[in-house]
This record gives sequence, C-alpha cells and structure tokens, in this order.
Amino acid sequence: MSLIEKLFGKRQKTASIARERLQIILAHERNGRAEPDYLPQLQQELIAVISKYVKIAPEDIKVQLERQDDLEVLEVNIVLPEPQQRTVA
Repeated sequence: MSLIEKLFGKRQKTASIARERLQIILAHERNGRAEPDYLPQLQQELIAVISKYVKIAPEDIKVQLERQDDLEVLEVNIVLPEPQQRTVA
C-alpha cells in the first residue's frame, strides 16, 4: 500500500460509484411517485375481464394504491349491479 493510498484511502472504480448513484436515484424516484404506472392498465384489464361475465360501467371499478408507513396497499373497489330477480311461473 502506497503512502497516497494510506492518506487518501483507496479509490473506488468509476463503474461501481456510478451504479451506487443510479440505485440511489432510482430508489428516490420510486418513493416520490404518487401512483405507479401500471394502475390505469390494471383498471382497464379488470374492466375487460369482469365485463365478460357482468355488465358494468368503467366508472364502477376504482383501483388505487395507498402507502402506510412501509406498506403498500392495493385497493380495488368494484360496484356490481343488483342481481335480477327471476319470476317463477
């Protein structure tokens, strides 16, 4: 170990420094997002699947993500129509 390394410490490689910085930036951006990118697509897919079986309007499905401390809660609310009563003759 040279005198310069003892005084200033060993230098890290540029690639590892860049990777660490990128990880910090990505983590910061993920925490700063209000809503993930996939929620609108998830809502459309739910509408398509449920519409195969039950007639619903797009506004009858609400998808939202809530953050509580270290937890993320995906909440899906679906308003289904009232079942039709069949009359027996």
